[in-house]
Amino acid sequence: MDIPRIFTITESAHRIHNPITPDKLATLGAALRMEAGTRVLDLGCGSGEMLCTWARDHGITGTGIDMCRLFTEQARLRAVELGVADRVAFIHGDAAGYVADEKADVAACVGATWIGGGVAGTIGLLGRSLRPGGIILVGEPFWRKSPPTEDVARGCLANSIADFLLLPDLLASFGRLGCDVVEMVLADQDGWDRYEAAKWLTMRRWLDANPDDELVGEVRDRLTVEPVRYATCTREYLGWGVFALMMR
Repeated sequence: MDIPRIFTITESAHRIHNPITPDKLATLGAALRMEAGTRVLDLGCGSGEMLCTWARDHGITGTGIDMCRLFTEQARLRAVELGVADRVAFIHGDAAGYVADEKADVAACVGATWIGGGVAGTIGLLGRSLRPGGIILVGEPFWRKSPPTEDVARGCLANSIADFLLLPDLLASFGRLGCDVVEMVLADQDGWDRYEAAKWLTMRRWLDANPDDELVGEVRDRLTVEPVRYATCTREYLGWGVFALMMR
């Protein structure tokens, strides 16, 4: 079980696999007003930066699940590095359908709502692991401004304009799912730069070190087109945020 290898190449140097920055991640942790011992479940946890830094800064405990073997190993190493390996655990596995044995105070899926077939299904999945009165965290894209054409939407790596909503419409959609929005932390263009542009140096160094790899052609093609695609489309039109929800 693993994700496609192209992602472990392009994001191998990332600690956070979405456009939120370390400062914004710290802001989110503080905004949730978590007390020591708060139990956090993170589905699609990537390299574990959220759980590890929150365990260090707020004394939370938690479990992260991710289907990428490399990212799971990086998460375990990060927990050791920050001295929190006794408070957080990471499982290499499929987060889709995962329900915790012990109810969490915070149940999160920050940037991988495909595990529940979309936002609604993911909220339902997270709710199965949440104690009454707990907080759901969902990371999701939205349109900063509506793309003028379907080609621009595809340039943002969406299938169509209909894939995402404008921010007010996304917030309203949470209400229709029976949730109160109780906090949000939004990525900015600097965060997008750090997420996307950091891949380019990783790809170039990988190409230099692996000239005979079977994925050289695909990685070379990506490095050639990604800077212009990103600056033309994603950076201008696509937003991203983490939204804290409580069931009504």
